[in-house]
Amino acid sequence: MNKKSNRPDQLTSDSRRGFLKKSGAASVFMIVPRAVLGGENYLAPSDRLNIAAVGAGGKGRSDIENVAHENIYAICDIDDGRLAETLQQEFAAGFREKAKVYRDYREMLDNEPEIDAVLISTPDHMHAPIAMHAMNMGKHVFVQKPLCHTVNECRVLASAAQRNNVVTQMGNQGHAEEGARLINEWVASGEMGPIREVHCWTNRPVWPQGIGRPDGEMLVPDTVGWDLWLGAARHRPYVERAYHPFNWRGWLDFGTGVVGDMGAHIIDHPYWALDLDLPTKVSASSSRFGRDMETFPIASKIHFEFPAKNGRPPVKMTWYDGGLLPERPAGLENGRQMGDNDGGVLIVGDKKTLMHGVYGRNPQLIPESVHLATPAPAKTLARSPGIYQEWIDAIKDRSKRTTSGFDYSGRLTETMLLGNIATMRASEHKVLEYDGATMRFTNDEGANAHLDKDYRPGFGIA
Repeated sequence: MNKKSNRPDQLTSDSRRGFLKKSGAASVFMIVPRAVLGGENYLAPSDRLNIAAVGAGGKGRSDIENVAHENIYAICDIDDGRLAETLQQEFAAGFREKAKVYRDYREMLDNEPEIDAVLISTPDHMHAPIAMHAMNMGKHVFVQKPLCHTVNECRVLASAAQRNNVVTQMGNQGHAEEGARLINEWVASGEMGPIREVHCWTNRPVWPQGIGRPDGEMLVPDTVGWDLWLGAARHRPYVERAYHPFNWRGWLDFGTGVVGDMGAHIIDHPYWALDLDLPTKVSASSSRFGRDMETFPIASKIHFEFPAKNGRPPVKMTWYDGGLLPERPAGLENGRQMGDNDGGVLIVGDKKTLMHGVYGRNPQLIPESVHLATPAPAKTLARSPGIYQEWIDAIKDRSKRTTSGFDYSGRLTETMLLGNIATMRASEHKVLEYDGATMRFTNDEGANAHLDKDYRPGFGIA
C-alpha cells in the first residue's frame, strides 16, 4: 500500500494502523467482502502490508525476498554495500526505487509511522532491542532464529508481544514444513510407545570458535556503521571479517553459538511434538572456550532433563555438536547415514525409534523395514502455508495464529540458551537445577549471572 492513497477500498493511514493493532480483540474476525462488512476498519487480503526490514544481507536478503509480495516500505542496514547488493536483486525490482533506506533502526521506526510490520535479521545480540522497540510501537515482528541472546530476553519479548497485541513469528522455517507435522503425528499416534529419550546433533560450527580476540584495530570503512553494528554489546575495535558479516556467531558478545544457530532447526521438532516446555536439569561438557571465554567451544555435549507432563514420562534429551554424535541406534542399517549431512534427531520410544534430518525433514521409523510395514499416522494437524505466510496471514486475519510465535519460540529459545549456560559452567562439575517459574538456577548462583546482561545506553530492551 502506498503511503497516501485515494482508493476508496483502502483504509486511511490512521484507521488502517488502528485496525492492524487492535483487531486482535475480535477473535472471530472473518475474511469476507467489504460490501458485506460495510465497515471502514477492514483489511482485505489483497491489501499489502507495509513491511520494514532490519538487516538486508545474508539471511536478511532471503527474508525480504520471501515477503516481497507485500510492500517493502523501508530497509535498514549498517552496511551500505550489502544493502545495495540486495536492492540489485531481481526480486527487489518492485521496491528498489521507492523503499526508504536507513542505517539506524531507531530512526527508521521513529520516522516512519506507516510501517505495519518489521523483519529482524541481525546478529543475535540485537534481536531483542529491535523487536522491543518495534512492538512497543505496535508493530508486528518476525525475528530470525534464535529469538534472543539471553534467557531474560525470551521472557521480556513474549510478555511484550502479548501486552502490545501484535503478531509474532520466529524464523525457524522447518517448523512450518511437512516434516514437522509428520513428526508430531508419529509421536501422537502412540506407535512408538512411551518416549523417554531424544538425541539431537549437528555438524556445526562452520565458523571460527574456540579462539581469542584478534589483536590490533583497523580503520572502519565509511560504508559500515560499526557503532550501530555493536549496538547493545560492549565496544571493541573493528577488525575486518573477524565479526561482520558472518563470523559473529561464535562470539559470546554477539552470537549464541551452535545451539543457538541450529537448535531452532533441530531441537524444535521433538520439543514441539513432546510438549517439553522448560528443563529442570541441565549439564554439559565441552572442548575449551576461546581465550577469556570470548568464543564458544569447538564441540559440546549437553544434557537436558524434562519432567513428566500430561501423561508422558520424563524425557532426557542430549545435544551434540562439533563432530560429536550419539551412538548408532540398534536396527539402523549398516552404511545408512544418521540424519542428513547437517545433523539430525533420534526420538527413542519403548517400541520404535523415529529418525529425521535437520528442519524435521524425512522422518522415518528405523529400520526401513519397520517404517515400510507401519501405516503412516493420520494427518491431524493443519498444514502451513510457510513460516513467512503464516505471519502475514495472521496479521491480516487475527483469527489465525502463527505456530512459532513468541509464546512458543520464547520457551524453545530459553531451553537452548540454558544449554549454553550449562556449557559455560561445565568446569563446576555439577548438574544445574533450574526453576522455570522463577527463572533461576537453584544450586549455582554463578550460572544465574548468565541469564541476563547489560546493555549499552540507547540499545536496551525497556
